[in-house]
Amino acid sequence: MKRLRYLVLILCALTSGFAAAACNAPKTANIENANPIPPLATAARATLESESTQTPRAATSMPTRQTASVTPTRRAKTATATRPTTLNGFKTIARADLPPEALETLKLIQRGGPFPYRQDGQVFQNREGILPKQKSGYYHEYTVETPSSKDRGARRIVTGAAREFYYTDDHYNSFRIILDP
Repeated sequence: MKRLRYLVLILCALTSGFAAAACNAPKTANIENANPIPPLATAARATLESESTQTPRAATSMPTRQTASVTPTRRAKTATATRPTTLNGFKTIARADLPPEALETLKLIQRGGPFPYRQDGQVFQNREGILPKQKSGYYHEYTVETPSSKDRGARRIVTGAAREFYYTDDHYNSFRIILDP
């Protein structure tokens, strides 16, 4: 609390010095709308004075000034590179957005196994016809573990011969292209 009072005294002294400097400034400048108190000092004083109204103020020889409250403005979000939300008519999912079990499956695929289920690496027939039509043997499926499931669960990664990767979490009802697998 003592530091706060000390800071208020310093700010008041600084701002009164700026006000005196503005009064002694040459009259050639247009200072009708100029604020003799710098904006940062005004914001700090407004914050400090609003805090000091909650607790008793130390007796000082300086008069208190009434200032408007300062409302912080929102900062604009910085621009970032955006990933496509659709690609070739499919929704996409970033590697970072995959569940950890899918990341494990991707590592196994890239290493070539060993896979936990005998069906992993088998030809995916695309009977649902959701993926682009290709010759038999083009797609292969891999299980993505589902921790709460007693069987293989509904999550899969399907790979294509052209190194495309699709993720499904609803047992082939929909697919998302995995970006940068």
